[in-house]
Amino acid sequence: MDAFYASVEQRDRPELRGRPVIVGGDPQSRAVVCAASYEARKFGVRSAISCSEAKRRCPAGIFVPPRFEAYREVSAQVREVLETVTDQIEPLSLDEAYLDVTENRLGERSATRIAQYLKREIFNRTGLTASAGVSFNKFLAKIGSDLKKPDGLVVITPDRVDAILPPMPVERLWGVGKKTAEKLKQAGFVTIADVRASSAEQLENLLGSAGPFLWDLSYGRDDREVEAHWDRKSIGSERTFEEDILSVSKLDGEVAELSDEIAEELRDRSWFATTFTLKIKYFDFRLSTRSVTLTVPTVRAEVIHEKMRTLLLEKTDAGRVPIRLIGVSASHFIREDDPLQFYFEFMEFNGVSTKI
Repeated sequence: MDAFYASVEQRDRPELRGRPVIVGGDPQSRAVVCAASYEARKFGVRSAISCSEAKRRCPAGIFVPPRFEAYREVSAQVREVLETVTDQIEPLSLDEAYLDVTENRLGERSATRIAQYLKREIFNRTGLTASAGVSFNKFLAKIGSDLKKPDGLVVITPDRVDAILPPMPVERLWGVGKKTAEKLKQAGFVTIADVRASSAEQLENLLGSAGPFLWDLSYGRDDREVEAHWDRKSIGSERTFEEDILSVSKLDGEVAELSDEIAEELRDRSWFATTFTLKIKYFDFRLSTRSVTLTVPTVRAEVIHEKMRTLLLEKTDAGRVPIRLIGVSASHFIREDDPLQFYFEFMEFNGVSTKI
């Protein structure tokens, strides 16, 4: 969906149409931007920046508090339209989903025509536009859906991959957030073409197990299936060191980076998490895991890092016994279709701090 929350507000309040709408809290508070209309995006307003910064960039911006119940209702309407085509739907958030239309209820062999049908039916049902990407795997379909927003439709066939991907920045690779992008750029990887020019082994040395996956993506290879009944229980990231580490400060630095990676993936998936686990493997291959469960779900890297640092210092032999592997994982998720998450989001958007 195109600028989903902001578009719903503009649909429901005609006086907001064509104007820079910013869904979020009071710009005088600690609130952050939840969504911005395309008129506001022209001024550099994006989701997750502070509302005070959004006000500075776009003084004429109209700030509207989020109405999550309305967004959830529209999302359900969109879902009903998608289900007229297939049950093979993998939702990513309230406003985005993958569909496998190899087999479909329309009996249509052209995925492009199916995308045209869905865009038309979504608009007829909701009055809102959607952008679609059509390709032979999830990564390329996602790339296509972002290329011509709003109201776009991009088809990426195998013969177009080598023209589309190489000039793109590394941030366009699935799973590359701010921290990973920084690490890639420091190593000389600025564009997808740079990633292609390396090797899976080089990237594995730099990024661990994610490296070969990103190298495959740079060539448009992605074997992930649309998982309609997928219910992931945890996400995690870990490091195996070339030399065992005894220094607590070095270990804490690694924990900080891992916490950033987990927070990025949670934000990418629009999930909050309540349980976080620190995994330690000592030089003698003894394995230890320690967990903490929060009273309030979080997506904030600094909160995750604080909790993991406490476990590292108080619940492990860090600093006394050399460590060869360290990992951080998150579990017990709250997703966007869970009403509880909207409560927590609303609290955060309006600058209400919650003690954890």
